[in-house]
Amino acid sequence: MDTSSLMEQILSKDNLNAAYLQVVRNKGAAGIDGMTVEELGAYLSENGESIREQLRTRKYKPQPVRRVEIPKPDGGVRNLGVPTVVDRFVQQAVAQVLTPIFEEQFHDHSYGFRPNRCAQQAVLKALEMMNDGHSWIVDIDLAKFFDTVDHDKLMTIFGRTIKDGDVISVVRKFLVSGVMIDDEYEDTIVGTPQGGNISPLLANIMLNELDKELEARGLDFVRYADDLIIMVGSRQAADRVMKSVTRFIEEKLGLKVNAEKSKVDKPKGIKYLGFGFFFDSFAKAYKARPHPKAVAKFKAQMRKLTCRSWGVSNAYKVQKLNQLIRGWVNYFKIGSMKSLCERLDSNIRYRLRMCIWKHWKTSQNRAKNLMKLDVPRWAAFKIAYCGDRYARLAHNGWVHLAINNKRLAAFGLISMADYYTARCVTC
Repeated sequence: MDTSSLMEQILSKDNLNAAYLQVVRNKGAAGIDGMTVEELGAYLSENGESIREQLRTRKYKPQPVRRVEIPKPDGGVRNLGVPTVVDRFVQQAVAQVLTPIFEEQFHDHSYGFRPNRCAQQAVLKALEMMNDGHSWIVDIDLAKFFDTVDHDKLMTIFGRTIKDGDVISVVRKFLVSGVMIDDEYEDTIVGTPQGGNISPLLANIMLNELDKELEARGLDFVRYADDLIIMVGSRQAADRVMKSVTRFIEEKLGLKVNAEKSKVDKPKGIKYLGFGFFFDSFAKAYKARPHPKAVAKFKAQMRKLTCRSWGVSNAYKVQKLNQLIRGWVNYFKIGSMKSLCERLDSNIRYRLRMCIWKHWKTSQNRAKNLMKLDVPRWAAFKIAYCGDRYARLAHNGWVHLAINNKRLAAFGLISMADYYTARCVTC
């Protein structure tokens, strides 16, 4: 394919319109200039032709990205770079033209940030390899990948495919546009800011070199962005692969492997894209399920949404719980977790009962509500005036009868187990 005149494709009316619509759909925060997504359309109507001319003449100058630090669950922070909405628009326009070109080169076992691919597909492919006799895993963690990409190496790889000097120029400008940290400018000598519309594509272009090396060595692997696992048949082979692949990543690609987080282990000892793995002795095969850390994170979010001191209505709490449940189940639905969902359902209902009991406030109102919900008068007054703590009362049989599962469902709460059963692909 001729890639020497791509800029005109990037600047075509259809491509720019598609880029604008995608940026609006993505929403996102403002960059350092404060311009919002809602203001982008009016700005482009007035300045769109000027931006196109700047790109044609290599005079377009991206603004520095705004640094945002996102806490990691295991400590530390992840640095995100928020470009201005105009720069996001230009990056999106460039990415839309470049993506189909590079998609033809990318490895079939690469799943991150690619059209019609997702994390669940990566996990299913890993399971397929584990159950094909690859019972040892080389789990390689790249240390701050997006912050350590060597610009020259990346642009050399990029230039092997893309021959349009205008496109090469604007991509390099995005790499070196700099970052604003607390109103102070810093050069970006290395790295591709995580958060830009073109960054995922550039990451895959860089890491495709690793994919090609692994394929040349005849290794079975799965990669989702910078999350890489390699499946081999023995501990000795795994140790050997860990050393040689680490050497290639650091010496040839100029990236850094996090030795503390990288390891060799059996499938049950690793966490990949939020999933853990276990051997099902009945099916005689490895299966996936949510990793304990993912479950702990869900429980923490659920507890926050069912906090009795949160000053919102219980209906709103149920609405937010349903959003959490749907999102979590839709992500982990390829895993085996029916019994887990049933346990989490029980915990969610228990905590909602405490919220409802507090919402009833007075002993008189509690007794009245219990009687409305089929609790005998003597039991309703005994429970309402007993003075027991919320946690104890939420386990009381009469309270369970009054605020039973059917009534919670009628109130709007979805069942995690039912939702999973309707959507899982492993049942």
